[in-house]
Amino acid sequence: MEELILFFMTFVLVLIIYQIFFIGPAKRRKSGKKKNKKNVDRELFEVKYLEDRYKLDLEKINYNQLIQLCAITSSFDIAIVVGVICLFNNIFIQLLVGFVLAILLIIISYHLVYLFYRRKGMIKDGSSK
Repeated sequence: MEELILFFMTFVLVLIIYQIFFIGPAKRRKSGKKKNKKNVDRELFEVKYLEDRYKLDLEKINYNQLIQLCAITSSFDIAIVVGVICLFNNIFIQLLVGFVLAILLIIISYHLVYLFYRRKGMIKDGSSK
């Protein structure tokens, strides 16, 4: 029961932090309210990954929906990693499991995001199976 409470607390805390420090500034940059030369080409890493790896068409996609989905996905991934590594007592095992699990979860979860957008037909190459 404690692990489940830890999972939900981690998920909510990371989602709030993500909203404050990443989503808010990304929305302001995209809407053009913040005109700073350093921030002009900055996108969220998740959006850049999806665009480069899976050829998401950002012209067709609602950008705010995409970054919200990325925030939820990343928060969920982090909460799972925290929940799993708390099951181990050895710090080296926690680091190893956390690192491997984080990489696997990122690959799997963002592939699922890609499949969601592919089903909607929002991929550049036109494959909308």
